[in-house]
Amino acid sequence: MITHLQGRLSEKTPTHVVIDCNGVGYFVNISMHTFSQISDSENIKLFTHLQVREDAHILYGFSSVVEREIFRLLISVSGVGTSTARIMLSSLSPQQVTEAIASSDVATIQSVKGIGAKTAQRVLLDLKDKVLKVYGLDDLSIVSSNTNKNEALSALETLGFARKQAEKVCDSVVKENPQATVEEIIKQALKKI
Repeated sequence: MITHLQGRLSEKTPTHVVIDCNGVGYFVNISMHTFSQISDSENIKLFTHLQVREDAHILYGFSSVVEREIFRLLISVSGVGTSTARIMLSSLSPQQVTEAIASSDVATIQSVKGIGAKTAQRVLLDLKDKVLKVYGLDDLSIVSSNTNKNEALSALETLGFARKQAEKVCDSVVKENPQATVEEIIKQALKKI
């Protein structure tokens, strides 16, 4: 029913924002990813998903259409509700979620708080084909870039760099050059750390 909201940002926290649209304030739940994408500027546009329950109408907002579509895919899986999907998009970027699903990376999905082994398997089983089809990814490119990134990340950790910092840098290198070899990823990462 409500597909997007555009208006003045009147309140911003890591879990929600309030958007003033011509005098009406909309309370919108957001993920940490969306929180990091939103600037503190006056005007804001969020793509929304409206959940209608017996006792409440709840709006979820996303900085991009892609993030909203991933959210909708996640909540289509039995056992994954809106709060679990939001936690997943707060822990991982939309790109990391699609890569993990496309490459059947159970460990990444299971690393999200509240997702056990069975739910992680169900997410992969239900969504892998959809993700590969919708995002036009082929198995080989995802697996190789993911493997190269993981190897580079392990090497950087062995060299003594913090995992979170190394992961951010590796992600940015792979984003710039998806076909980068392990050595290229490490060299570029060392320049940026």
